[in-house]
Amino acid sequence: MTGGEAWMSGGDTGRQPKYQRIAAQLRAAVEAGEYGPGERLPGENDLMAEHGVARMTARQALGVLQAEGIAEARKGAGVFVRDFRPIRRRGLERLAHAQWGEGRSVWATDTGERELVVDSIEVGEENAPAAIAGVLGLGDEEARVCVRRRRYVLDGKPVLLATSYLSAELVAGTPIAQPDTGPGGMYARLEELGRRPVRFREEIRSRMPSVHEADRLALSAGVPVVLVVRTAFDGEGQVVEVNDMVLDAASYILEYDFEG
Repeated sequence: MTGGEAWMSGGDTGRQPKYQRIAAQLRAAVEAGEYGPGERLPGENDLMAEHGVARMTARQALGVLQAEGIAEARKGAGVFVRDFRPIRRRGLERLAHAQWGEGRSVWATDTGERELVVDSIEVGEENAPAAIAGVLGLGDEEARVCVRRRRYVLDGKPVLLATSYLSAELVAGTPIAQPDTGPGGMYARLEELGRRPVRFREEIRSRMPSVHEADRLALSAGVPVVLVVRTAFDGEGQVVEVNDMVLDAASYILEYDFEG
């Protein structure tokens, strides 16, 4: 790649790499509907000829769209506009008692009529990690927790890894310690135990995925994940669950409503 093709003047935005300028044009074309969901984008050879750039520059431009979740590479076929509607995760509405208290899944608020499938679930007892034991107020170094690990798939694509931690003593012998927790899920079962969650706290941050996370979520190179750690409190202010979630950042819109 030559200096001339790598950079170009961006006016008020300053100097900009050529591959980013090409990526911006492709992005605008997708947003304008010139390339619809599932349609193939111009290939490296096409971009090289149209923009007079080296193959690496064309490859980087397509890589930007893949990293943003706009496009996906199909081996031997090219790069295509991603055919996937983002999930609108309604942070407050989904946790309302009116949702899970009536036997509905909290996930139904996110997906509407689309079917979110748990294609992998592991439930068991483990020694509590020190940080989790502290949050759950277990204290004992030998404390045990019930751990529920799930992978959620929507429209054939893995979108979320979730790991819940609860006191093993609290949930022993209940459906919470089984793969199927029943209508309303864990929170409905906690209510039956007299430990109804009435308040939630979510901490959110973003980072690049681990190799294991990228594999489990089938992420393209460069796509980050959003980490959401939710803590559920009962009426006495005691923590009843810690849920550690890893979301495909390109698959979600996080929505929160507030009143001022």
